[in-house]
Amino acid sequence: MKNIIGLAILAITFGCGSAKINKSVGLANGTNGSGVIAMDASLAHGSAEVSSVIADFSTEKRIGGIISYLASDELQGRETGSEGIEMAAEYIETIFKSNGIGPYFKTYRDTLTNFEKPAYNLVGFIEGSDEHLKNEYVIIGAHYDHIGTADPVADDNIANGANDNASGTTAVLEFARYFGKYRNNKRSVIFALFSGEEKGLLGSKHLAKKLKDQNLDLYAMLNFEMVGVPLVGKDYFMYVTGYEESNLADICNTYAEEKLVGFLPTAKEYNLFKRSDNYPFHLEFGVPSQTFCTFDFTNFDHYHKVGDEFSIMDFDHMALLVNKTLPVLEDIINAPVRELEYK
Repeated sequence: MKNIIGLAILAITFGCGSAKINKSVGLANGTNGSGVIAMDASLAHGSAEVSSVIADFSTEKRIGGIISYLASDELQGRETGSEGIEMAAEYIETIFKSNGIGPYFKTYRDTLTNFEKPAYNLVGFIEGSDEHLKNEYVIIGAHYDHIGTADPVADDNIANGANDNASGTTAVLEFARYFGKYRNNKRSVIFALFSGEEKGLLGSKHLAKKLKDQNLDLYAMLNFEMVGVPLVGKDYFMYVTGYEESNLADICNTYAEEKLVGFLPTAKEYNLFKRSDNYPFHLEFGVPSQTFCTFDFTNFDHYHKVGDEFSIMDFDHMALLVNKTLPVLEDIINAPVRELEYK
């Protein structure tokens, strides 16, 4: 997350950044030996079987395989422009390729023009299946950078950024795996993993302007930030920033048939709507662009600290979040009309 301190407690910007991929992490967590989650055997697209498997599409084991690599010491905290984030970029590219996600541009790499060192967003793409709706786009995003290092504790100075934001990146990669497998998206979908968030939302600012200049017809931008631990004592599963700005929460809850998304007063108090990668798309396109999160300032004590390790992430919670969110994303992407709107 982009660093923000204020009003006696920490108020975050949600942000949470070449070498060979560590194969041992993947092997230990059920991947294909290259550190990449392997695709399942395919099912017929659009069949009843597809809906029946969403409930357990993602698993604790798969989640662990991804986040334990992205938040490993080997990646040195994924600071933008570093060797560590280059390793993360290579890993993400390989997952995109192995799951049938093509590049939106000529390659997956979208080079930032607003940062002094070489830095890249990773931008994957699946064209929509509907002749008309495919001209409308939904962006599903998260930032994959972090801050690199932080104040040392017991000789450890690596700020691994597991919750911030390897967790959101992991969720987006699982969403990409699902849509890459079933190809059941009527609208076109862009999977955007941003660099430079911790430097001031640089990656999302760059990509939002670039896509606006291309006259992209954006329907919605759905961002995922700090989803590695569950909320406590809430009557909803996650919250969305800018809750009162649009009907996104209502649409999500209708599709989920439960109170999946709620209102967190603290998010409004600290104006988190403006402090993650959704916001540049809101400014450029003026369409619902919001962030889903399960960090509420009380359930996680390691923001921008070396204690933000994958070992304290709740993989079961993360798999549940993916599985609960998938049918909602599918319904948003396939809605016959543009239901999402600002109030």
